[in-house]
Parts: sequence; C-alpha cells; structure tokens
Amino acid sequence: MNARSGLTPRAVLIGLICAIAACFVVIWAELVARTIQIAILQFAPAAIGFFLVVVILNVILRNISLRIAFSSREMIAIYMMVLVAALLTSRGLLEKLVPALIAYNYYATPANNWAELFFSHTPQWAVPFDVGGPAGQYVATAFYEGLRPGVAVPWAQWAMPLAAWAIVSVSMLFCFACLAAILRKQWVDNEKLIFPLTELPLALARDKKGAGSFFRNKLMWIGFAIPTVIFILNGLHAINPSIPQIPLQHSLNAAFSGLGASWAAMGYTTAYISLAAIGFAYFLSSELLFSLWFFYWFVRLENVIFAALGMGGEAMPLYPTSLLNGYQVAGAYLVLVAYIIKSAWPHLREFARRAFSSQSEADKEREFLPPRVALYGLAIASMICIYWFIQLGMSPLMAVLELGIYLFVVVPVMARSVAEAGMLMTETSFRPVDLVRLFTTEASLGPGNLTSLSLVDAVFTRDLRGNLLSTFLDGLKMSDVVKLDRRALLYAVAIGVLIAFVVGGYLHVVTPYHNGAITMYGYIYQGNPIWGFKHFAAALQVGDNYDARLPAYFGSGVVIAAALSVLRVRYVWWPLMPLAWALSGSWSMIVFWFPFLLAWIIKGVIVRYGGWTIYTRLQPFFLGLILGEFSQAVIWATIGGIWRVPTPFFPWP
Repeated sequence: MNARSGLTPRAVLIGLICAIAACFVVIWAELVARTIQIAILQFAPAAIGFFLVVVILNVILRNISLRIAFSSREMIAIYMMVLVAALLTSRGLLEKLVPALIAYNYYATPANNWAELFFSHTPQWAVPFDVGGPAGQYVATAFYEGLRPGVAVPWAQWAMPLAAWAIVSVSMLFCFACLAAILRKQWVDNEKLIFPLTELPLALARDKKGAGSFFRNKLMWIGFAIPTVIFILNGLHAINPSIPQIPLQHSLNAAFSGLGASWAAMGYTTAYISLAAIGFAYFLSSELLFSLWFFYWFVRLENVIFAALGMGGEAMPLYPTSLLNGYQVAGAYLVLVAYIIKSAWPHLREFARRAFSSQSEADKEREFLPPRVALYGLAIASMICIYWFIQLGMSPLMAVLELGIYLFVVVPVMARSVAEAGMLMTETSFRPVDLVRLFTTEASLGPGNLTSLSLVDAVFTRDLRGNLLSTFLDGLKMSDVVKLDRRALLYAVAIGVLIAFVVGGYLHVVTPYHNGAITMYGYIYQGNPIWGFKHFAAALQVGDNYDARLPAYFGSGVVIAAALSVLRVRYVWWPLMPLAWALSGSWSMIVFWFPFLLAWIIKGVIVRYGGWTIYTRLQPFFLGLILGEFSQAVIWATIGGIWRVPTPFFPWP
C-alpha cells in the first residue's frame, strides 16, 4: 500500500464500529431523548466523543508498545469515517430527508388543502404514501403516532422512495467530492487557508509519548477545566434548580426595546457564550474576527434605520433575517463566488490541463479524485441531479437554477466559511428559488415547481448544517499534515457514507414508527419538512405580488460586496472582508457573533502585550476550551439519554 496510506484493516475495523455506534447515538440523543444536538455542527461533538475513545485506547497501546500504537494517519482515517457518518445521520442529510417524504401527508388537512395543492403533483416513486389518496394515510399516521403492537414497519412503501432519493443524494455527495478535489490545492497549498476545525483532531491524532504530549500540557488542562466546571454546574442546576448556574445566553432585545418601535426590527439578538467557539476563533485573523461581528451589528442597525424610515422590516421567507438582508446576502454570494473563481483561475486552468494530460501526469499528486474523474464526474453527477429534479416535477430552467445556485454558489461559500472563518455551523439566508422573485412571482412557477421545490429545499437547500464539502476539505487538509494518502481518505469517507446510508437510514425509518415522531424532536418532524409547503401553499391559493424592491436590495448587496473585495485587494490595511458581509444575516452569526467579539478582544490584547510568541504558547489553552465543551456535550447527552434527566444548555442551538 502507498507509504502515505493509513487505511489499514484495523483502522477500518475501528472506524466501522465507531461509525455504526455514532449513528445510534446521534439518533437517540438528538431525536428520541432530545437532549443535545451532538452532530449538527461541522465539528460534531458525537465524532469527537468517539474519537476520544480511540485516542485513549491509543494511549494505552502506546504505553504497552509504540509498535502497536495507531499512527496519526490511522487516527485521522478513523476520525473521518465517524465524522462523515455522524453528519449524514444528523442534519447533513438523513434527519431532513426521511421526514420530508411523509410529513406533508400527515399535516395535510381540509383547511390547508395540501392534498389538492401538492399530492397530485408529486411522483408516486418519490414518497411512501399514495399520492392519489387522502391526507393522513396509515403509513404517515403510524410514522407520527407509532405503530400498533405487533404491526411491522411498512418497508414495502418506503423501498422505492428511499432508493430514488438515494440516487440524487449519492450524486450530490459525489459532486461535493469532485469540488473538494478541484479546490484542495488552491485553498490548502496556494491560499493556505487555516482550516481552524482541524486543529484539535490533528493535535489528538499526532499526540506523542513524553514531555511534548498534548495531554501533559498544563495550559490545555486549564482550558479544559473551565467549560467542564461550567457545564457540570449547569447540568446539576438543570436537575436541581436550587443549585446555581452560569447562564450562557443573554437576550439583548429587551435592552433595546425602550429605544423606540423601530428597534423591534433589529431581529432576534442574543449573546451566546460558547467557549469552544472562542477557542476556534482564536486561530482566525483579527481582521476577519472584527469583520464578522461588525457586519452582524451593521445589518441590525440597517434594519432599524429602514424600519424608522417606514421602508420595510419584513422577514426573509424561512430565515431569521430581514428581507432586505436576505437579498443583500444573495448578491454578496455571487460576488464572493466570482472573487473565488478569479483568485483560483490559474489553478483551475492548470487543473483542467492536467485532466486532459497523460494519465501518469494527470494523477501525479494523488488527488482526492483524479482530475479527469473530478471534472467529468462533476458534470455527469450534476446532470443526473438536474434530470432527477425534472422528473420530480421541476421545469428544466428551475432545475438548473436550483442545482446551479446550491452546488456552485451556496455550498462553496459555506465551505469557505468553515475553511477560512472557522464556522461551526454552515447556514445561509436564502434559497435558490428566492432569486426567481427578482424577476417574477412564486405563483407563476406553478404547482409542479412549488411541490418539488418544497421537497428539495427541505432535504438539501434550506438547512445547510452538516455540509460535507467543508468536511471533505478539512479531511484533505489533515491528510496532508499527517501524510495520509488522499485516495485512502476517499475510501474512508466512502465507508462513512455507506454506514450512514445503511445504518442511519434504517434507524431513521424504524425509530419514528416505534416511538412516534410526534413525541420526538419537533424541528425535525414538525418544522423543517413542512415549512416550504406552508409558504408555497399561500402563493398557490391567493397568489403573490411582484416586489420591485428586491432587485434594489440584491443590487446593494452586490455593490457592497464588490467594493469590499476591491478595497481588500488594493489596501492592505482595509479591515472589512466580503466573506463576513455574506455571512451577516445567517443563523450561524446569530449564534457565534459574541464569541467572535470576545475572541477579537482577547487575541488583540494577547498579541499587543505578549506578541506572537505568547499567542503561540497559549494555543493549547484554547484547544482545551474546545475539548472541554465538546466533551461535556457528549457526557451530558449520554447522561440525559440513559437516565432521561434534564441536561445543561449548550450555546450552539
């Protein structure tokens, strides 16, 4: 096997065991026990929990004999198997996919008229219920209310839709793999993005015996102790309220409410205190940290000013930001993608040249996928997705727009937000269909488009947490550091995907039938899968008017993003970055703006008065903050799941 390879039989075995266990734990903790969302983040606590078990096992093996200890390559391969399986089982795919196929039959009523509006425009192969039948069919009611004793899960009705959606899901994941192969060299080698989410796994994987051990660093243990004490105290408070707690969220809306009615337009504003987020943010540049929290508040003040002038305040459909900011962000995304392409153009030309060179030259760097496979594979898999969307009911133009904006605009920007800005969550503020409203109304798309969009948006484009493109790129960054063969990484990722589809897919169907989805986590079964249908039902029933403001909102986002890009290139001292503007209205920034502000202050003080030597020396402390908070998340998810006791609040909802 290649000298860089770490995909040994024992690594595969350990990875398989941990990945299968992760599927069970994620579903139990997130959906049944409803304790802690342990796999919605790009840096999933569930994966770190199982990885820590492997790390502890490796410490034991290392103390017995260095010859039998896992290598750092094997450790990263194991971590990636578990991480991919956990993310896909959670919000990365399956938590959104399975409920979306059944929810709108259960929640259809004579009052909302969904049966007439949507059922007849849904292909039978795409859903488990009879599209020619009524609302509330048994396959749906049993899913939500639980099976009667002795009744088997209706697998015959689920087999076809699960197989059909597996085709488009695998095609989409293969597109992600192709994009990762194309972008790796530019982002990792040329631009040298920092990939903050790789710091802790690498530190754990490369830990060595002796004085330089990660676990012998006192600063790390001090950092580890702070969140540990806080969450133990808060966990005991959740069980026994007489014990004091340390609050980790503080609503700021009440503080501004007395300033006037227009301040209500600033939107949901809360300071979440995540020590892990501070730990990741410590590795970011001060300019980016400043830009992130600055634009968060810029948007809120913008909303207040517009409201005071009587110029709006409406919410962006299905997102926690204003209509103004949602369309500004959409414009910023397009500029940012153009900027990314322009910066990468020499690399892209060279990649294309290698793709059509001789086989030996084309694959001399052993990329994640050979260049020719990546380019042709991206084109073919994209066409499969477009054709699939058309068969689902989209018009050809809508299918191209849906796939094109999602795959080539939104997903790369989300991946960039992780690789460059260390975002623990990948979330945007608009859907591809929102761009249609720049030119026409939603009602003009017709029921076929709106039905298929309700399904595809719920499964792929709306909630983007668990974005595997960023996970693949993080894995490629780590593989280069530990000298893991990139092709071996591909096989590890494929194993994780297979485990998630087989084990996670099985559990996502069986568990609601046994427990009753109505008693499980509400957002997954009563929120995300039906919000699109609720929104589009109004457009179909009463119509919607064209909003002439939207092009202006969109154009202002383009202008601001373009100006920021130009200023950033021309003036080294310019502090504001276009990526932060693109992220300004997202749920990710709502959750993490305050940790970014704190990290900006902390890092500024350390660098100013201690210099880069002290900054580097303190890095283990901030890695300890991350390890402490995420370890507590795993421990309390286990405690809450087994003993069904309340758990402490973790500041990344």
